[in-house]
Amino acid sequence: MNNFGVRDVDVVVIGAGQAGLSGAYHLRRAGLEPDRDFVVLDHAPRPGGAWQFRWPSLTYGKVHGMHALPGMELTGADDARPSSEVIGAYFSAYEERFDLRVQRPVDVRAVREGEDGRLLVETSQGIWSARALINATGTWDRPFWPRYPGQESFQGRQLHTVDYPGPEEFAGQRVIVVGGGASGTQHLMEIAEVAADTTWVTRRPPVFREGPFDEDAGRSAVAMVEERVRRGLPPLSVVSVTGLPLNDAVRRARASGVLDRLPMFDRITPTGVAWDDGRSVEADAILWATGFRAAVDHLAPLRLREPGGGIQLEGTRAVRDERVHLVGYGPSASTIGANRAGRAAVRDVKRLLERAPAPASAF
Repeated sequence: MNNFGVRDVDVVVIGAGQAGLSGAYHLRRAGLEPDRDFVVLDHAPRPGGAWQFRWPSLTYGKVHGMHALPGMELTGADDARPSSEVIGAYFSAYEERFDLRVQRPVDVRAVREGEDGRLLVETSQGIWSARALINATGTWDRPFWPRYPGQESFQGRQLHTVDYPGPEEFAGQRVIVVGGGASGTQHLMEIAEVAADTTWVTRRPPVFREGPFDEDAGRSAVAMVEERVRRGLPPLSVVSVTGLPLNDAVRRARASGVLDRLPMFDRITPTGVAWDDGRSVEADAILWATGFRAAVDHLAPLRLREPGGGIQLEGTRAVRDERVHLVGYGPSASTIGANRAGRAAVRDVKRLLERAPAPASAF
């Protein structure tokens, strides 16, 4: 630490979810030491990334496509336990096994240009100066709330997936679930078992995927998301382009009418929602399962965004600043994608560190 309290490291990793831990693991494999050469900063109170905030009824058996972190399998998990507990314990054991020394809770407020080509990472626990940054902040901290006329007048309860407590609190109520993704359908199906009535509303007709989701389909989905990122557009989630898996629970819900979908309403009333064609639905609660946006506001001082609103990447590297890598962003937002992105980012970062320090190019 220098006289001004700024701590110098080669690399700062922001976030300790799947992508951040993967990056930290590969930094260690590349010969960098935690605390001396790199630091992992996480704003969450405990290990587990965004998983620790998932609702209790999302058991491990209901999780789609959880891929193990590099170097350590997740074994012996009880499918009936909440995913927050299973994955939280797994991440905690992973941090300990590989001695990643995650510092938490640390809120990163801004990343700015420093002197001599370094980046200044301003946080609630002081400032770190780094030659490179691996940003793995995910999306959980930026829930997307659409705005509709009359929204403030609604007399019932409005909440987002990020606040979802499980189905019990909706017992006997009339509930509108907004959103056609995996979370929306999961919320809807379990709420329907206890609610007086449920209504499902989506912007587009849902697409249900028959058969297994094989490697070719996965590559195709990732390529679609990757193309947007290459063009500097805000990324779609990988899940948004894969469709909904048609499993037995979904088939039962479709047969019973639970998954009969209505188009988006035009306005919200004090007691429900309404359409311009005269239809209306009364409700006690509106649950917005409307997804998330990338949590990258702290990078704003670096001016990485393109006119299209996204951060353009080549692999994981920000096109506008080679020192900055985004993992768990866009095409690497899946658990297996996050692992690969962590490895790729560290490979490029290692090359950068092997060069003589030089100021970044100006844009």
